[in-house]
Amino acid sequence: MVLGVDIGGSHITAALVDGDKKALITKSIRRKMIDSQGDAATILDSWCEVIVDSYQGYEKMAKQIGIAMPGPFDYENGVCLIKEQDKFKSLYQLNLKQELANRLAVSPSTIHFINDAASFLQGEAFAGSASSNKTVLGFTLGTGLGSSICKAGIAIDAALWNTPFLESIAEDYLSTKWFVKRYFQLTGKKLDGVKDLAASVPADAHAQQVFNEFGSNLAQFLMPLIEEHKVDEVILGGNIAQTFTIFAPNLLGTLVQNQVFTPIKTTTLKEHAALIGAASCFINFKTIL
Repeated sequence: MVLGVDIGGSHITAALVDGDKKALITKSIRRKMIDSQGDAATILDSWCEVIVDSYQGYEKMAKQIGIAMPGPFDYENGVCLIKEQDKFKSLYQLNLKQELANRLAVSPSTIHFINDAASFLQGEAFAGSASSNKTVLGFTLGTGLGSSICKAGIAIDAALWNTPFLESIAEDYLSTKWFVKRYFQLTGKKLDGVKDLAASVPADAHAQQVFNEFGSNLAQFLMPLIEEHKVDEVILGGNIAQTFTIFAPNLLGTLVQNQVFTPIKTTTLKEHAALIGAASCFINFKTIL
């Protein structure tokens, strides 16, 4: 039994993971909104409050805590290196492993950090869509572009968000902001996000066009990566992946036209993937950096 923790720019989610069943213990799930602009003590105390609360009913159990954390971060030593983003500036250069261990009264060795994108794919390899004995690319498609690669059951951050692509970088074409921007270019209308756009398909031809273009763009981005890394399958997660059925025809059609037949799957664990992935670092008894 290991606690999986997923830390984002505005929230923390935690839950106990049953290693034998490869599933969350539902009653242990806790989530709290966090002000990432706050001071270090307030942020850390809030995290610990959620972690302690997740152990309710399991207080006497030996604690092992896997934490999915965005970068930049020294995952091996637990030191936060985030400084030029609009979050966690007060945590810069703090040893979060030691800070959390002190607050939770546990040994630092019982806390392990993993990159959040890698944790998503690690969870899918451990208990979800990914085949753990194959080479798998994983992408979280949302406000940003998270990417990871998994070989022999071990996932690491692929950091492909700033890969040169078309007239800019990959994240500019494969994230929510592209959908909003492209739809505005076609219609002059502003939408809040992909969910609103998906709801207007198929009545809105421009909305369908945006999804078609996205599918084609994603295929163009994937093809050289699949060839370079000899990828056996691709797993998609994040909010945009929930609209897979809309952009899949153009994505898969473009791949097939270019003689690429690599399976493209969507997450089965959804928002729980990172929690299970973080916990599986201990369950597998492997070090995942």
